[in-house]
Amino acid sequence: MRLILASTSPARLATLRAAGVEPQTISPGVDEDAVVAAAGHLEPAEMVELLARAKSEAVADAHGATIDGLILGGDSAFVIDGIIHGKPHDPAVARERWLTQRGRTGVLYSGHWLIDNRGGVNHGGIGIVTHAEVTFADVTESEIDAYIATGEPLTVAGAFTIDSLGGPFIQSIVGDPHTVVGLSLPALRNLVRSLGIEWTDLWNR
Repeated sequence: MRLILASTSPARLATLRAAGVEPQTISPGVDEDAVVAAAGHLEPAEMVELLARAKSEAVADAHGATIDGLILGGDSAFVIDGIIHGKPHDPAVARERWLTQRGRTGVLYSGHWLIDNRGGVNHGGIGIVTHAEVTFADVTESEIDAYIATGEPLTVAGAFTIDSLGGPFIQSIVGDPHTVVGLSLPALRNLVRSLGIEWTDLWNR
């Protein structure tokens, strides 16, 4: 069974590969800010599911006729003090966020949307949102500055990773740790099985 990953996230790709799945990756080319703005007010779970769906549907619309398999879209957002944090992009924004979140706990939400595109036809999609509590170490300002200088936190939700350079700065996780990477393997397995497909049918490595 072929899996298309509607994402260019290295972390999502690495997670799938480690689980025995080598997907084809296609950039969805979605203007995330425009999608969220058009939707109006959204709760964090609603936002990540909407964006995950938009990404998978964009790939299905553009390439669906040539895809015989499943199309997965994903999105993540970090929430602390009731504020949704996506990718900071700017070093100053990333630094401000780290000064706020060090030594504290927030919630990382990951949305998943899976389209059944067997036979080159979009048979519809299903989604699920997972979340995990993330507690950060009380990192020093020098650690924060060094981490930001690597560029890693600028392109990830919440300005941190668990599977790379940011891992040592996370004190604990409550919930599925893969959610923090941006792709919950147990959640994806449930979605796949709900389509009548065995998870192990995706193994191709």
